[in-house]
Amino acid sequence: MPLDSPKKKYDKSRLPSRHVSVGPGKAPHRSYYYAMGLTEEQVQQPFVGVATCWNEAAPCNIALSRQAQVVKKGVDTEGGTPREFTTITVTDGIAMGHQGMKSSLVSRDVIADSVELTMRGHCYDALVGLAGCDKSLPGMMMALLRMNVPGVFMYGGSILPGRYKGRDVTVQDVFEAVGSHQAGNMNDEDLHELECVACPSAGSCGGQFTANTMACVSEAIGLALPGSAGAPAPYETRDAYAEASGEAVMRLLADNIRPRDIVTRKSLENAARIVAASGGSTNAALHLPAMAHEAGIDFDLHEVARIFKETPYIADLKPGGRYVAKDLFEIGGVPVLMKAMLEGGYLHGDCLTVTGKTMAENLEDIVFPTDQDIIRPVSDPITKTGGVVGLRGTLAPEGAIVKVAGMKNQKFRGTARCFDSEEEAFEAVQRRDYKEGDIIVIRYEGPKGGPGMREMLSTTAAIYGQGMGDKVALITDGRFSGATRGFCIGHVGPEAAVGGPIGLLEDGDIIVIDAVEGVLDVELSEEELDTRRKKWQPRGTDYNSGVLWKYAQTVGSAEKGAVTHPGAKSETHCYADI
Repeated sequence: MPLDSPKKKYDKSRLPSRHVSVGPGKAPHRSYYYAMGLTEEQVQQPFVGVATCWNEAAPCNIALSRQAQVVKKGVDTEGGTPREFTTITVTDGIAMGHQGMKSSLVSRDVIADSVELTMRGHCYDALVGLAGCDKSLPGMMMALLRMNVPGVFMYGGSILPGRYKGRDVTVQDVFEAVGSHQAGNMNDEDLHELECVACPSAGSCGGQFTANTMACVSEAIGLALPGSAGAPAPYETRDAYAEASGEAVMRLLADNIRPRDIVTRKSLENAARIVAASGGSTNAALHLPAMAHEAGIDFDLHEVARIFKETPYIADLKPGGRYVAKDLFEIGGVPVLMKAMLEGGYLHGDCLTVTGKTMAENLEDIVFPTDQDIIRPVSDPITKTGGVVGLRGTLAPEGAIVKVAGMKNQKFRGTARCFDSEEEAFEAVQRRDYKEGDIIVIRYEGPKGGPGMREMLSTTAAIYGQGMGDKVALITDGRFSGATRGFCIGHVGPEAAVGGPIGLLEDGDIIVIDAVEGVLDVELSEEELDTRRKKWQPRGTDYNSGVLWKYAQTVGSAEKGAVTHPGAKSETHCYADI
């Protein structure tokens, strides 16, 4: 078939797909493409992976297949041949509160690994990655950085807020309602009514939980088109962003602009600032180091926490605030938040983005709206420091993280109440077997010890539902949901499974938390800790085969992002250059 198309022509002589489509020796490979209905012209064009996390597990992912079709249209328009494929997700809202949550964080790395294998196995030249559920966003962005072919990320969009008794609600309200129900403060009928209306559409959780936090990161770090994180999943305006993302990846391919050209130390700092300014999820302190690792950049929890501490909290978003993602979208979306931060001197405006322009150039025509109270100017912040704070001390030599957005009291001194699994802690909470002033310790839930570093939303939501959210604190070597609120500290490291101090605690020990100064201490002498350390014995788990066992063998500390491979610093070659 003659090449008579007006589309832009690309030289495949240096692209990965030459290994499966160019020259007489590749006739068998090309025959497979003809079997799928491709033309000779399409086989001679660059192959662009269009990866989604579409599945029927949860509303987060259900709209991704539709959006992928429009991405493919954009790729085709600009002279590329799109090749769609899917990968897994584990949806936290359904995995929460039982053993299934052990699969959640593991899925982030499985997503990155599976995209890598598909890209390598078929020699695709570029990648557009679409994701919805919490871990799928960093997983897909990690894959973009690992492969380092020209790529664009696109968020699938948030869910619309539900309406219950005249107010907006999210799934967070349902989790907290379970605690209210157990405490006798909500009847069966009201709980059922709430669960039926809380999640009225496709899309990811609507508050500034992990999915929307990492969606904001995708724009702030430069891997997503400006504005693409904002429109809720059901809105057809998302299709325009999908088509534009397909077109953008072809321009990046033509100009050989790659993800590691975009994700630099400065753009990672921009991403951390947006998390802090929006009161985002503590999980960003796990995912940003992991993304940096894929680019060969040292950017650990302490670096993230330092930026959080220097950044004003200006976006009044749930769970600490009043508004949801749809409200932010209606005043202009993430670009408005970034414009406020840029004008305030908190962002590096010279960072390159997938538009081929700098962040400052992208935001040049954005006008900060003054007739709204969702985002404040940095001159009038909700608080002067970020909504997420890093901690360190004798109980957390490798650090910990706490979300302080919406919290009035940021200091707590109390007695340890120790549990060796989330189940034990949740059962005690259900029995009201704790008291005001306690600090509930949930350990052996870290990356290795869980394995899988579970989130604790069911437990924290139950405490809040019982009216005890500001009367106790909770610390864990596991994680917290982006929907968690209250004095809840996660990512405590070293984790109990490797002999960290959290594993040495006993009931009645005095713990001191100071989120103002960034301190997490236990009032024990070093001598006493040494004595306990000598008596400590490592514990086994029930996961002695399968993917959770494999994960536990390779995963590193939360401090470095809970990564499972050596990262870009150890590369002797980059996939994009094969």
